[in-house]
Amino acid sequence: MPQFLKYLFASCLGTALALGLLFFLGFSTIAGMISSASEDKAVSVTENSVLDLRFNAMIPEKTNNTEMDPFDLEQSNVVGATDMVKMIHLAKEDGNIKGIYLHPEMVATGKASAANIRAALEDFKTSGKFIVAYGDFYTQSAYYIASVADSVYLNPVGAVEFKGYAATITFFKEMLDKLDIQLRIFYAGQFKSATEPYRLDKMSDQNRMQTRVYLNALYDIFINDIARSRHVAPEELRAIADRYEGYSAELALKNKLIDRIAHEDVALNAMKTRIGLGEKDKLNKISLSDYYVAKGKGIDISTAKDKIAIVYAEGTITDGKSSEPNTITDGNYVKILRKIRNDDRIKAVVLRINSPGGSVLASENIFREVMLCKQAGKAIVVSMSNVAASGGYYIGCQADSIFAEPGTITGSIGVFGMIPILQKTMKKNLGITVDTVKTGKFSAFGTPLLDFSDEESKIVQSRIEATYEDFLQKVSVGRHKTRDQIHEVAQGRVWPGQKAKEVGLVDEIGGLDRAIAAAAKLANLEKYKTKEYPETKTGIEQFIEKYTNKTNREDAVSNAVVKAELGDLYPVYRSFREMQQARGIQARMPYELTIF
Repeated sequence: MPQFLKYLFASCLGTALALGLLFFLGFSTIAGMISSASEDKAVSVTENSVLDLRFNAMIPEKTNNTEMDPFDLEQSNVVGATDMVKMIHLAKEDGNIKGIYLHPEMVATGKASAANIRAALEDFKTSGKFIVAYGDFYTQSAYYIASVADSVYLNPVGAVEFKGYAATITFFKEMLDKLDIQLRIFYAGQFKSATEPYRLDKMSDQNRMQTRVYLNALYDIFINDIARSRHVAPEELRAIADRYEGYSAELALKNKLIDRIAHEDVALNAMKTRIGLGEKDKLNKISLSDYYVAKGKGIDISTAKDKIAIVYAEGTITDGKSSEPNTITDGNYVKILRKIRNDDRIKAVVLRINSPGGSVLASENIFREVMLCKQAGKAIVVSMSNVAASGGYYIGCQADSIFAEPGTITGSIGVFGMIPILQKTMKKNLGITVDTVKTGKFSAFGTPLLDFSDEESKIVQSRIEATYEDFLQKVSVGRHKTRDQIHEVAQGRVWPGQKAKEVGLVDEIGGLDRAIAAAAKLANLEKYKTKEYPETKTGIEQFIEKYTNKTNREDAVSNAVVKAELGDLYPVYRSFREMQQARGIQARMPYELTIF
C-alpha cells in the first residue's frame, strides 16, 4: 500500500505540473499572438482623412491606465485624456487630417479633463479645419464636448440633455440602523463629510454649502464655454437649462443648441463636401486609437539626456503592492519614486494627481518618497487633474509648485476613521453573544465584536486629531503659511481650482504642459525628454496578474458578478465596499460624489 500511494502521489504531481506548464504555455502563446497582432498592425493616415472621436468608454488620465480586455487581439489602446489632447494638437498640424468628426456617445471623465479636451478642439479650429458633431442623443457631458463643433447635428427623434448640474450622495444610515450595525465614527474638520452617509440621512449644512460652491464653479465653466462656442448669452443658456428646453430636437434647434436636425448620413455627406469628395466617395475616418498608433503613440523622440519624470497618480490611495490600473498603492509608488530618485538623469518630477485620497499610511509613505526625491535635488511640481483631494493633496503638498485646472476639485484637508461594531446585530439577528477575559483594561480594544468604552473612543479621537494636526503642519510648511492659516481653509473643506488658488492651496491655474514647463525651469533644463510612470500593462498581462493570484482571482470574479447584476447601481456598492475595506485612518474625499 505505501508503494501504491507513492506512485499515485508521483502520478498526480506529474499531472499537476504538466497542466501548470500547459496553462503557462497557453497564456504565453496567447500573449505572443496578441503581441504579434499588435506589432503587425500597420496604421497609416491617408490623404483627406477625418479624425473620428467617439467617447464611448471611460477616459483614464494616462493611456491604458484602465482595465483592458485580455482577449482583444488587436490590443486597441484606451487613449487617456493627456494623450488625447496631444493627438488633437498633432491633427491640427497634420496635412492629411482635414477635420474632426465628433460622435460623443458618452464622455466618462472628470470636468477638468473634459475642459482640456474641449480647449484642444477649440485650438484645432484655429487651423481653419472643420469639426462636425453628430448625436442620436446628447447627454449633458457629451453636449459640452459637441458644442465646440462648427456644425452640431441631432437625430430627428433625439434630444439634448441640458438641465444644469446636480450632485447626488447616497446615504446608508437607515440601512445600517435596520441591520442593527453600529459604526463608531471619528473625524477632524467640520467639512470632512466622508462619514456623513453613515451617520446622517441627508447633507449637513456645511456639506451642502461647500458642495454648492464648487458645483456652481463647475457649472460656470460649463455655461461660459458653451456660450462662447454657440454665440448664445450665458444667462440665456441658464434659462434654457431651467426650462429644460433641449428635450426635443425642435426645441434644441429653436434655442440654438444645435445647427441642424438630420440623420447621420447627412452629417457624413456634409464632411465629404467640405473635403471636396463626391457623395459616393468613401470618407476616410481614422479612430483615435489608430491615430495614436500611427503618430508613434506619443513617444518622445528627443535625444536629450536629461529627463523629467511624469508620475500619474490616478485612483484611490490604498495600502499594499498591487499595480492594478487606476489604483495608487504605496508599495508600487514608493518603488517607482525610489527608482526615479536614484536615476541621475531625471532632474525633475511632475506628479499628475487625479485622486480623491485614501489611506493616511499609504499617503504618508508616498509623501516620504516625494520628499526624498526633493532632497536629492530634483524639482517637484504637482499638476492636479479632475480631483486632488485629501490624501491626493497630502502626497504633493510640499512640492516646489502646485498647478490646478479651473475645474479641479481639491483641498479636503482632514481625516476620519470608522469602525463597525457588530455586537448588537449579532445578538438581535443571530442570537450570538460575546464575552471576554482580559489581562488589561484595553486588551480587547479594537475588536468589532465589542462596543468601545468612552475611554477607548477618546483614544481613537485623539489619534484622529493628532493625524489632522500633522496634516496641517505638512501643508503649512509646503504653503509657507501658519498652522492656523491652513486650518482656516482646511477642516475637510473642498475647493474648486480657482478658489483654491485664492485661498493659497495652489500656486497657478494651468494644465500639465504648464506644469512640465515650470519643472524644466526649476531644474534649469533647456533640452529634456519626458518619461511616464507607472508602466501600463496590456490586457493579457492584467488578466494573468489578476487570475493567477488566488485572492485577486476571487475578488475579480465576485466583483464581475456583482457589477453585472447591479448595473448602474454598482458605484453605490463599490463606495460602500471601499469604506468597509478601508483600514486605519483615512484622508479621502468627503463622499462618493456623482455630478451629472
